[in-house]
Amino acid sequence: MNSNFDIIIVGGGAAGFFTAINIVEKNPKLKVAILERGKTVLEKVRISGGGRCNVTHACFVPNDLVKFYPRGEKELRGPFHQFCSGDTIEWFEKHGVALKIEDDGRMFPISDSSQTIIDCFLLATQKLGIQILTGHSVQSIFKAEDYWKVESNHETFACQKLIMTTGSNPKIWEMLTELGHSIVSPVPSLFTFKIKDARIKDLMGLSAFAKVKVKNSKLESSGPLLITHWGMSGPGILRLSAWGARELFDKKYQFALQVNWLNEVTFEEAMDTLKELKQEHAKKAVSKKSPFDFPNRLWESLVLASDIDSEKKWSDLSKKQLTDLANQLTNGEFQVNGKSTFKEEFVTAGGIDLKEVNFKTMESKLQQNLFFAGEIVNIDAITGGFNFQNAWTSGLILAEAISE
Repeated sequence: MNSNFDIIIVGGGAAGFFTAINIVEKNPKLKVAILERGKTVLEKVRISGGGRCNVTHACFVPNDLVKFYPRGEKELRGPFHQFCSGDTIEWFEKHGVALKIEDDGRMFPISDSSQTIIDCFLLATQKLGIQILTGHSVQSIFKAEDYWKVESNHETFACQKLIMTTGSNPKIWEMLTELGHSIVSPVPSLFTFKIKDARIKDLMGLSAFAKVKVKNSKLESSGPLLITHWGMSGPGILRLSAWGARELFDKKYQFALQVNWLNEVTFEEAMDTLKELKQEHAKKAVSKKSPFDFPNRLWESLVLASDIDSEKKWSDLSKKQLTDLANQLTNGEFQVNGKSTFKEEFVTAGGIDLKEVNFKTMESKLQQNLFFAGEIVNIDAITGGFNFQNAWTSGLILAEAISE
């Protein structure tokens, strides 16, 4: 059987729904269908942000917002000037969902439930007459003279315009390579580091604001570093993993990590401070209390690693011990052997090569009337609502392009 639509959207996730709703709100006459291979739609929305749905981030300046995207920074600048996080808040309020800002800038529905977002989308699609066809797994897409043919496991569809919002779906990527697109192969993006090291062995749960750097590489990052029972995590590490996704994949996740527990303080500055402490606290035990802004237990561990036993007084320290301690503080080397997935949020870097997409319309540069939105293209971000913001922005730009 043949079903004809003006527009078919493949993928019933955040980007697919947002795109469909905006298209039909602007063009009520268009016949639009969403094809979803699963039994249910919006599954990722349901579990995101611990079931609360981290809708966007309270960063309202496009040129600042792009800085959260390891892949896509340059490409998203124009789109974010058209539709940014402030516009997202307004859009959801207009559709009956109020959002709130948390201390770290993440934004959630006031209800604290992702179901609010799902209900908002389902109600809108129902009102606008958008057909949602679940259990339809797309088997092939074919370009005829002036329309697209889409074959699912149940039936064959025809449409004028085809929109792909399937995220990291290798099967769909494969179909797109047959149409001439290049796929940047997917690699994990947000992950934590596996490190076995005596210096952090019993310190799980401790956190310090540190600067981390991959040895012999340009990769570096600053932020809270969290010691876990398998190694290191926290925003600083996750950011490093995102920006270094491809490079660390190539290293097979085996590399030396340099940690500066004093963040921006240099080795020389640390040396000067330690010499002053040696004068001022001559009679006090070195390991007693951390003179820096990080936990005592971490200080004790670094003192021990510098070959200074727990009874030693400041006045007893040799030049070598001071040097070792300054090194441990500002340039401790930790061997990373592997990675762990961060929570359930498995993010991949990879997708359609950004050079093959027109970011003014989200249309393929290679195939007319083929469009993309969301994470199907090689764009990804760190956690905090940024991946959703990319879905909203790309969906809206696409809807506007089709309306014209």
